[in-house]
Amino acid sequence: MIKNIILFFLIFLLASCQPQKQVENIPVPVKVVRVVSGQTFEVMGLGDQPNLLSQVRLIGIDAPDLRQRPWGDNAKEGFEALIGGQPVNLEFDIEAKDKIGRTMAYVWKNGSLLNEQLIKDGQVIFAARSPNHKYDLKLERAQQWARLMGQGIWNPDKPMRVSPAEFRRTNR
Repeated sequence: MIKNIILFFLIFLLASCQPQKQVENIPVPVKVVRVVSGQTFEVMGLGDQPNLLSQVRLIGIDAPDLRQRPWGDNAKEGFEALIGGQPVNLEFDIEAKDKIGRTMAYVWKNGSLLNEQLIKDGQVIFAARSPNHKYDLKLERAQQWARLMGQGIWNPDKPMRVSPAEFRRTNR
């Protein structure tokens, strides 16, 4: 019995010391078709079928619901302005899809991380979601800056008082 426990423990230690599979961080260029909300957009050119339309959700953010006025509309418009109808590059983390099947990605345009810029502009809030944490520190710092500067939803004269998650929970 003790031999079996020791053997199990050794196998467990060996298995846990093996390197974890890393996600390739090769940027994937895509053509933006349209912005759906402050956190979701549709692209062409993702995957094996270049003419397939795919929804992409930004990692590390939570945008106000479109019914959460004016912040939802502002987030969508801010995202549209950042993308500007131009191709973008997607970078992936550990988890590829969210619970409703959207591709999860960090979005880069001209060397700028759009996930971070939306937070810094106060259009969306930082929302760490396991296991995708590659840029959490960068995104959290962007939110701290937006709060200190009173940007967007952090404007002290007209702050967003209910988080997007709480709004969706109470307004289904």
